Amino acid sequence: MTTSLKNHFLIAMPSLMDPHFFRSVTYICEHSENGAIGIVINQPLANLRLGDILEEMGVKTNYPEIAGQLVFGGGPMHTERGFILHEKEKTWATTIDISDQISLTTSPDILQAIAEKQGPAHTLIALGYANWEKGQLEKEMSENAWLYGPASADIIFHMAIEHRWRAAAALMGVDVDRLSSDIGHA
Repeated sequence: MTTSLKNHFLIAMPSLMDPHFFRSVTYICEHSENGAIGIVINQPLANLRLGDILEEMGVKTNYPEIAGQLVFGGGPMHTERGFILHEKEKTWATTIDISDQISLTTSPDILQAIAEKQGPAHTLIALGYANWEKGQLEKEMSENAWLYGPASADIIFHMAIEHRWRAAAALMGVDVDRLSSDIGHA
């Protein structure tokens, strides 16, 4: 591996039928010779809102817009663990800066702050993450399962969920609607 895909999007090709990643956009948080970790940013969980998580943690919020915030399925690994992608504004107990604009936090202190409207202005809250072992992602890419390109905070935090897959591909000049779902065919 010569290039790290940290702070890049992985865009699922139309032929990728794995239900965890079908038409997904994954924000890569770490990528090295040992593997990769990312958060899927366009698969909200149908029956779960931030208020449900806060209640389970014993955290109260008086703000219906916070309680109603979507929670995303960040990937199939450790789906009981929470991950908060946010614009880089402040550091929390376990914040990792991914780029100049985006950070990842896993500590409960950020949820308390969000519940009190003292957290980051823009967040994406996910349960679980995507993980690739050494060489796995590169193999999948060689099999045309993924496109990749630079990430955009605007797509993560401001774009309508249903547009993220196409918009992430469009950043690279790719119209995913014109791609064949058959491998080896244009």
